[in-house]
Amino acid sequence: MSANPPANLPASLARRLGTGDAVAIGLGSMLGAGVFAAFAPAAAAAGAGLLAGLAVAAVVAWCNATSSAQLAVQHPAAGGTYVYGREQLGEWWGFLAGWGFVVGKTASCAAMALVVAAYAAPPGWERPVAVAAVAALAAVNHRGITRTARLTKVLLVVVLLALAVVVAAGLGGTGGRAGTTGWDVGAGGWYGTLQAAGLLFFAFAGYARIATLAEEVRDPARTLPRAVLGALAGAAAVYAAVGTTALLVLGPDRLAASTAPLVDVVAAAGWGWAEVLVRVGATAGALGALLALVAGVGRTTLAMARGGDLPGALAAVHPRYRVPHRAQVAVAVVVVVVVLSVDVRGAIGFSSFGVLLYYLVANLAAWTQTGEHRRWPRPVQALGAVGCVVLVLALPPSSVLAGVAVFAVGVAYRLVLVRRRRASSGGSASAASSHTQASQGPTSRR
Repeated sequence: MSANPPANLPASLARRLGTGDAVAIGLGSMLGAGVFAAFAPAAAAAGAGLLAGLAVAAVVAWCNATSSAQLAVQHPAAGGTYVYGREQLGEWWGFLAGWGFVVGKTASCAAMALVVAAYAAPPGWERPVAVAAVAALAAVNHRGITRTARLTKVLLVVVLLALAVVVAAGLGGTGGRAGTTGWDVGAGGWYGTLQAAGLLFFAFAGYARIATLAEEVRDPARTLPRAVLGALAGAAAVYAAVGTTALLVLGPDRLAASTAPLVDVVAAAGWGWAEVLVRVGATAGALGALLALVAGVGRTTLAMARGGDLPGALAAVHPRYRVPHRAQVAVAVVVVVVVLSVDVRGAIGFSSFGVLLYYLVANLAAWTQTGEHRRWPRPVQALGAVGCVVLVLALPPSSVLAGVAVFAVGVAYRLVLVRRRRASSGGSASAASSHTQASQGPTSRR
């Protein structure tokens, strides 16, 4: 495994995405990840306080989004914060960001594949269906980023229709409604609220996909800030509406115990006919998130291979489709392995750990920007960095311990690469010196 970047990098990726495409990819990532997976564990942590947790997560996400947009305009290359950290802070910071993104989002990919299976697979076939979903969407990504954007838009329309039905059922259904009776917003305490925020942050992290696709966006200086903030604002509005509806219909306790909360909402509201539609929407949402996740992780893997932090073979770009095909295949293989060995809730906590540290690096990198590259004041980046640290510490202890262990593995891996690199360069320098002395031997003895 070579630690050095390839001598002849492939051609750059093609700029084919407009603002609408980028917003769709961001929304597709966030809505599929959050609405159908994160509310139940957040309710288990904070009860009705999950709405306060949602607000905290939204504020931290907004700070992170502004940092990402500001950095992406200055560094419009594939790889997101891996590139920003290297350019603004140094190679180690970039590596930690890239490692956090790749391992965290690999867990997210597995979670979304399992959500697809939970809603769409017959009993006993969940994991085979999840594996098939990963393989199918990796094939779509292989054909080019414009196909990824088109399919994401189709899936996003299906998701929004399903969510509209959920909210309509909650507001106008004829079935029983829990209402606000028995709500205790402070039941989970401040720690429960922060833990809910950390889990719900998993849902907001989709805007990172826009930054990682920066090398494929037309007019990055104009498109990236609009797309990142537009996707985030749209997702926050949808989360607030759906989260409030779920609490009103199910109540905190039932929501916390549900494995398919939005299906339970329409059933409790007396709209049993809509259960199939919601399952279709959930499947489409998870597929859209998985599609964008595989694309984003593949681009970050490409960037890390270009930087010498992953094998150089992964830096290849397909000559026809202009995608990092080897990186995407490697990501798909790893996701399949994770799908066969994890559960959804565990994957959400682990993913949040890796992604929050990723954005910590983004905020620190944006803090160092000066002059014409600054678009938002430094206190915004400071608030984002502090928020990331607080939410990491508030995650479930098992998620924190697993995250620390995986980052320790990453640090050890890179230390080995750095030592090999130094040994190789030192050996080359010694050989060159010996050759020079040998060629000047007669002169040196005069």
